[in-house]
Amino acid sequence: MDQDHPGSRLDMLRFARRVVEQQSARQLALIDRWIAEEEQRERERQQGEKMRPPQPEWLIQHGLNRSNIDAVHTGDCWAAAKSGRCRPATREQALAALRRQVPACVHCRPDIALGIPD
Repeated sequence: MDQDHPGSRLDMLRFARRVVEQQSARQLALIDRWIAEEEQRERERQQGEKMRPPQPEWLIQHGLNRSNIDAVHTGDCWAAAKSGRCRPATREQALAALRRQVPACVHCRPDIALGIPD
């Protein structure tokens, strides 16, 4: 093709096909990279799940100065999760705290779960 003769219609169609083919290859490579990155994130998430320590059965909520105990919770209590001041506790620690008149959470009722009567 020279400047005076722009080329045949067939040449133009072949050129257009090459352009589309190149663009498609680039886009497919980009999508393949996104897929690989997402698969890596999923593997890392699953590995994190496996390595996560088990949820504690009992939680003790400390006061702002950390020397006072404010409440006893079950390990899955939503109120304990919101407070941000809870520490894992053993069954014996939770029982001892309740026996020392530390209030039981009114939402998760650890006193009932531990079998302590009202």
